[in-house]
Amino acid sequence: MFALFLSPAWMLRLKKAGYWIWLVPVFGIPVSYWWSYGSDYPNAWAWLVITVVFGVIPLLDFVVGRDPANPDEVEDVPPMEREGYYRFLSLLTVPLLLGMLVYGGWVLATYDAWNWVGQLGWILSVGTVMGAIGITVSHELIHKDPELEQNAGGLLLAAVCYAGFKVEHVRGHHVHVSTPEDASSSRYGQSLYAFLPHAYKHNFLNAWRLETERLKRKGLPALHWRNELIWWYVISALFLVGFSVAFGWIGAVYFIGQSVMAFTLLEIVNYVEHYGLHRRRLETGRYERTTHEHSWNSNFLLTNLFLFHLQRHSDHHANAKRRYQVLRHFDESPQLPNGYAGMIVLALFPPLWRAVMDRRVRAYYAGEEYQLSATQQA
Repeated sequence: MFALFLSPAWMLRLKKAGYWIWLVPVFGIPVSYWWSYGSDYPNAWAWLVITVVFGVIPLLDFVVGRDPANPDEVEDVPPMEREGYYRFLSLLTVPLLLGMLVYGGWVLATYDAWNWVGQLGWILSVGTVMGAIGITVSHELIHKDPELEQNAGGLLLAAVCYAGFKVEHVRGHHVHVSTPEDASSSRYGQSLYAFLPHAYKHNFLNAWRLETERLKRKGLPALHWRNELIWWYVISALFLVGFSVAFGWIGAVYFIGQSVMAFTLLEIVNYVEHYGLHRRRLETGRYERTTHEHSWNSNFLLTNLFLFHLQRHSDHHANAKRRYQVLRHFDESPQLPNGYAGMIVLALFPPLWRAVMDRRVRAYYAGEEYQLSATQQA
């Protein structure tokens, strides 16, 4: 809980350096290999990153505590928005993550101390880093206007075979969030295992529909070279071919496996971020404007540093163009009881999830329980 004793000014300085913590899971991949080499328990070390992310980090979130600092809108936000340091930091993740991805394939193809248990742990560990860091950063980048950031975000998504997110998230999810029309907004009472297949299918289809509509407005067919989805999926295919040629069949399994882990992690986070929350339908038939009340917020400092403030998700949906370093916490936003890592583990066990979260949803809508109507439930 030491974070509570730091002044907002000191916390902003701490976080400026603290964002480099994203390097810990990235370098955790080679470290877990080095510690496995010559060990009596090599398979166990292959699971090191997953164990730390989903076992240790949730506990450390409670120890470190919440982040008390919001940047001042007049004095802090303008210079922080202009400072290239924060943009450089997010872009730097791209070459390092892609390098880690190639390194991980080489290790799996050449290291013979692991049986299938260690190999599975290695693939899931790499996928965890690509999902937790890679997709998080890509999410930050695809919301920005500069072409460099747009393309960097798309490349990271192509590296996990989920390029449709670049289209659907910005043009679909942010338009329909917390309504029945959004496949990434989980319903009150809906289990993770009911949510995931629906999200996979409809987010893929929605991306193609949105890109088709964009091209149609320009008088172009869906299967046109200006369809960005085609280009990103071609890049994903080239990744697959490259890993297959370089490392054989196990390289193909590795690339596909880490991709599935990464984008599944993304969709579990979507489940956590919007569970049971919805925008009210107005008399006009339209939904109320998206505000910081329509996403779950988590202000635990440690995971916020790892995830470039992704957990300040309420402010992100209210102000999608704000850069990660100036996202704010609002006490009136619905609050998660732990960071994303802990909530992901909880979501894997639906009875425990509902025991913890359903009462929070009901409390948030106290006095207007009719909002939790059958149309809003699973």
